[in-house]
Amino acid sequence: MEELLTLEELAKYLKISKHTLYKMLEKGEIPAFKIANQWRFKKSDIDKWIEQQRKTTLKEQNNG
Repeated sequence: MEELLTLEELAKYLKISKHTLYKMLEKGEIPAFKIANQWRFKKSDIDKWIEQQRKTTLKEQNNG
């Protein structure tokens, strides 16, 4: 079964504040969905998103 993270769990996983995570959600910058008015995150989607962010950052550093 797919592992789902709560907002609090994801904030700890990413080592960012819940406030920062809410801002990312408002901008649609992170993969998420709601269950009964609470945000949930598929860990596999988050791991893919992290890898994509890493590749984008490396690409920008190499081109800069």
